[in-house]
Amino acid sequence: MKVSVVVPAFNEEKLIVQSLGAIRAAMGAFAERSWESELIVCDNNSTDRTAELARSAGAKVVFEPVNQIARARNRGAEAAGGDWLIFIDADSYPEKGLFENVADIIQTGKFIYGGSAIKLQGGRIAAAMVTSLWNSISRLTKYAAGSFIFCETAAFRKIGGFDNGLFASEEIDLSQRLKRLARETGKKAIILRQHPLVTSSRKMELYSGREYVRFLARVAYSRRRTMRDRAACYLWYDGRR
Repeated sequence: MKVSVVVPAFNEEKLIVQSLGAIRAAMGAFAERSWESELIVCDNNSTDRTAELARSAGAKVVFEPVNQIARARNRGAEAAGGDWLIFIDADSYPEKGLFENVADIIQTGKFIYGGSAIKLQGGRIAAAMVTSLWNSISRLTKYAAGSFIFCETAAFRKIGGFDNGLFASEEIDLSQRLKRLARETGKKAIILRQHPLVTSSRKMELYSGREYVRFLARVAYSRRRTMRDRAACYLWYDGRR
């Protein structure tokens, strides 16, 4: 068995060293089972030292010139040689126990994809409320959070990977298509809860409540058009770090 961990990264020099360190430590769960694993970072046209720092951390670095999360994840997956893929964001810090849970799920042979409950850093009440709501929705719908998705490589390639037309919610779209494939093939999906993925709460700090309301209003008015409009998805693409 071989597992490929894919990390999309755009201007992440502040956080990527710590994140890759946590990911490397978590990947020890695979080595303990005598599984192969690889760590791939997709430099999504960064203008800082992201690629340099990733190489220094021992990651294989590939390049995607179009600054778009879906394309960065797809480019990383293209370079992957694993039987399973794990997509994890460059501002996230998985516990080894989470990867152990992933390995347990893979070994059952019953699942096609999954995700994890998430926990935002810090003790802000608003962050806790948002993550609690999302985790409930995720468990109910089997939609994986973009910060952590794992899936069978063959299934990922069969459905064509992430939709390059989407600038946000590409993980929801992928989950929906993998969910359909799971039903067709008699397999399952799962959202892991025992070891929530710790991820940065910086978006809660960098953007105001008014900016979130403005974005959500656009989504409510025209979700499909909004998610395919880079300018409308400023929460991900305006460069704040």
